[in-house]
Amino acid sequence: MAARKTDQPEVVTFKVAASLVEAMKRIPNRSAFIRTAILNALENTCPLCQGMGVLTPGQKEHWETFSADHVVEECRECRELHLVCSKGGRRKGHRKESR
Repeated sequence: MAARKTDQPEVVTFKVAASLVEAMKRIPNRSAFIRTAILNALENTCPLCQGMGVLTPGQKEHWETFSADHVVEECRECRELHLVCSKGGRRKGHRKESR
């Protein structure tokens, strides 16, 4: 049996509600749209829960240890929430300096 090429497209199927099917009918290239949405979701997935939205008991224990020295704060510039070390030191903003 020959080795499978990893760059070959594969068909993936999944079930969705009828309302989603109806909404997607207006999208000209549904396959490209779904691929882009999945890639975007994977790039923006929570590093702890991996997109599940819930921490396992072990992850929760690690989070509690980590959060003893870190807080969630709202950025003054963009209003997004982010983690900040509460052990002092200079608090940095965005990577790119505001001008």
